[in-house]
Amino acid sequence: MPNFDFLAQPSLPRPDVTVPDAQQIAAEHFGLSGRITELGSQQDRNFRIDTGDGRFVLKLANPVFSMDELDAQNAALATLANAGVRIPAVISTADGRDIATVEVRGQTLRARLLTYLDGEPLTDVAELSREQLSTLGRLAGRVAAGLATLEHPGLDRTTQWDARISGDVVDLLLPHVANPAKRRIVREATDAALARLAPLRPQLHIQAVHGDVTDDNIVLGTETDATSGVIDFGDVATGWLVAELAATVASALHHVPDDPLAVLETIAAFDAESPLGDAELAALWPLVVLRGTVLVVSGEHQVTIDTENAYADENRGHEWLAFDVARRLDAEEMAALIRWRLARPAGRRSLPDVAATDPTAPDLGTPPIPGPIVRLATTAQHLVDLSTTSHALDDGRWLDPDTEQTVLTRVAGIAGHAVTRYGEYRLTRASVDRSSSSPTLALAVTLHAPNGIDVFAPVSGDLRPVAGSWLLSGSDVDLWLDGLEDPVAPASISAGERIGTATSLTVQLSRLRGHRPPAFVTPTLDRALWLELSPDPSPLFGADLAAADANPEAVLERREDTFARVQEHYFEHPPLIERGWRHHLVDTRAQTYLDVVNNVTQIGHAHPRLVAAVRDQWALLNTNSRFHYEELARFTERLAELAPDPLDTVFLVNSGSEAVDLALRLAQTHTGERTILAVTEAYHGWTVGADAVSSSIGDNPRALETRPDWVRLLSSPHVLRGRYRGADSAPQYLAELDAELASLRETGTGVAGFIAEPVFGNAGGVLLPDGYLRGVYERIRAVGGVCIADEVQVGYGRLGHYFWGSEQQGVVPDIITVAKAMGNGHPLGAVITTRAIADSFAAEGSFFSSAGGSPVSATVGLTVLDVMRDEGLQQNAVDVGDHLAERLRELGQRHPLIGAVHGLGLYLGVELVRDHETLEPATAEAAQICERMLAEGCIVQPTGDHKNILKIKPPLCLTMESADRFADALDLVLATL
Repeated sequence: MPNFDFLAQPSLPRPDVTVPDAQQIAAEHFGLSGRITELGSQQDRNFRIDTGDGRFVLKLANPVFSMDELDAQNAALATLANAGVRIPAVISTADGRDIATVEVRGQTLRARLLTYLDGEPLTDVAELSREQLSTLGRLAGRVAAGLATLEHPGLDRTTQWDARISGDVVDLLLPHVANPAKRRIVREATDAALARLAPLRPQLHIQAVHGDVTDDNIVLGTETDATSGVIDFGDVATGWLVAELAATVASALHHVPDDPLAVLETIAAFDAESPLGDAELAALWPLVVLRGTVLVVSGEHQVTIDTENAYADENRGHEWLAFDVARRLDAEEMAALIRWRLARPAGRRSLPDVAATDPTAPDLGTPPIPGPIVRLATTAQHLVDLSTTSHALDDGRWLDPDTEQTVLTRVAGIAGHAVTRYGEYRLTRASVDRSSSSPTLALAVTLHAPNGIDVFAPVSGDLRPVAGSWLLSGSDVDLWLDGLEDPVAPASISAGERIGTATSLTVQLSRLRGHRPPAFVTPTLDRALWLELSPDPSPLFGADLAAADANPEAVLERREDTFARVQEHYFEHPPLIERGWRHHLVDTRAQTYLDVVNNVTQIGHAHPRLVAAVRDQWALLNTNSRFHYEELARFTERLAELAPDPLDTVFLVNSGSEAVDLALRLAQTHTGERTILAVTEAYHGWTVGADAVSSSIGDNPRALETRPDWVRLLSSPHVLRGRYRGADSAPQYLAELDAELASLRETGTGVAGFIAEPVFGNAGGVLLPDGYLRGVYERIRAVGGVCIADEVQVGYGRLGHYFWGSEQQGVVPDIITVAKAMGNGHPLGAVITTRAIADSFAAEGSFFSSAGGSPVSATVGLTVLDVMRDEGLQQNAVDVGDHLAERLRELGQRHPLIGAVHGLGLYLGVELVRDHETLEPATAEAAQICERMLAEGCIVQPTGDHKNILKIKPPLCLTMESADRFADALDLVLATL
């Protein structure tokens, strides 16, 4: 029988063997009886036998595996036993054979019996310590070293775990990954890893390998590594040595997802036992990623063909987590850190948090720099700021790939030269299309001197060209140079010696001898480690080039020390956001986020037209509306034109809360009554009046208990969760209103008005039942009341198909309140009503709002309307919003957690439920999804009384591409929740 070839026979359901079958085999062939428990296996059947005198493992191999392959496993066990590795012992059959041939219901199977290794399985440890990570690596290294000389015909096999065919395995099994977002990231990760691995393949050492020294197959001893053992030799084969370590590292990642660099201890421990070559260090992380892709596609495949395989099913969660951690780490960065951890050839080096307990770790200190590399007395005066907060990068110029050079050239043209900063998170390296961290942390600096400048050796050493750069190797540090012109010939150079000229010189120091670290790295890994590996080159320039670290946690502490903590912030560990552009936000580490929650910013962040208009108006005048200036009249005219007839009069205020408060006073003053009717689950603002008519328990858990006596609450006409459900439920709700009005009449209580959002914004954009507002408005007006439409969230073109939310219900309110979108983040709101209602306020005296209607506020309002008109943003809300809604509804077909998709245009809500019948809110899941979406570069937040609805209300300039990116990210997060 030939050895197994996975590519020829990829489907391997486990053989059909029951516990009674195993009992019979153990008794007949090995003379054992006792309590039998089935153990997990991907493709075989394994049973633990407790005899009372000892424990054993009965292994029944998949029938596709040849006798040679099983014999090779036994040979590997014997080889490692002689090498001092604690492994199971092979127990012979009653007639002295190591492998028994058995018949089980027409299947011919091969059975082996091994001793059982007692101890704690490493897979049961939730978070591995550094010591346990080292144990994992050390055992894998000892196994690799022990198998290095093993040769056997049974090793020449093709298993799905052979890293050499990882790409073929993924190609074959990827269709079994049902979720398209998962398929996409597996495909992308596989292709990237294979491309990086391709030139390294000929240099990778081949030998006998265990193939699966993972957390599943390590049994921890009670004392030291010597008492820990390795089990499960079913994957023994010929393969790459470094792939042995890749499998081990991949298995550790799900134990340390928040500290992935901890696996450097595993790598170092392996290397101490079985040293790796330089090409193998470069290949390691791509192989870790490939191990992850093979694991996830194999897991999905296995549960498809073997639906009762609980072992494979249970493993899928941590396999996807490990893959996700691996794919997010840049392979080039990891290669540099791996080399640094192993510190070749300058001696072994521990990580910073381990160094304190490692007396052998050398104190490298600051690299000695006897002299400068250039001689510029005024370098410090010409540092170029390319950080998130740089005004040199306004108007979205940072998105232009040539911007960095443009800014350098401009500064150098004025000052004669310009220098970038070290350790700066550079905005010019950010990407608005990211799904993982962008490499923005600068470890190199660039000097731009258009007139040319002499370059000197700051240290003595050997100068030579390397891969298009120049390397000056000093006694304690490497200096890498790009842009060196007219260089001296490769030679031994003395400190202070001229080595060439430059007009644009990039300089990077490195303690990673002979290897250049990346010039830019991602901020997700240890900043201190990178700055240690590639130190500050400031001494070379005689000036301080280092940028300060942008520390979000430190700023959060300062915020909480002085800012009222009831003013909450998004996210458990919020990024420090200091910039916006269109529908993107940027943090101080130059990481961008798709902003799908900011309905305040109607036309997009930092719109250049709005910035210019505000700057110009502020330079002329900003005061209060009691002064006379034309901008106010122009703005109120525009608002009156946009309002439905007969609304023709405008009050300008500074917020939605103030607008609602004023609307309530207008209703009460105009009617001479006090009672206001409002619906439950609504939020209208935080002022005393606006809060009085707000009843959302999501915003105020005591809301239903604390309403004043002049507020009467009606049942929320919620088509999904209301007392009466469905789009045709208006008659039932109107009947309740009739009963409420009758009750008020009986007590002689008049009605001042009714207030509601025409679309339930606080509930995630839920549309009201058909005809509901028409019926309510008729009844309220019949008793002399005023109808108020709170359009603060859902109006002003956001619904796309309608400018005002009340249009969706086919009604015209008596008062409209609006804010948020009007000012694009500037404090601006309005109340729009009839002249008669507005004039009623005279009974209360005059009205005044300091910021409402100021020259700057009026300019902001006019510019926002102009941009909306000129850029077709309301139509964009239709086009992009409808597309996004369809994408979200399609996700609802595949993800049971999605109970409904609400809304219109670019005011959408994704309601998450645990049960589609009971509608149990998935509150915890919603919070988790928002945190996970942040890692995918998307900012979204929960809303509603149960905080189980993802509110989606981005700037109206959202593009189709960004809408798809958000939907793809949500698809992935839901699939891996």
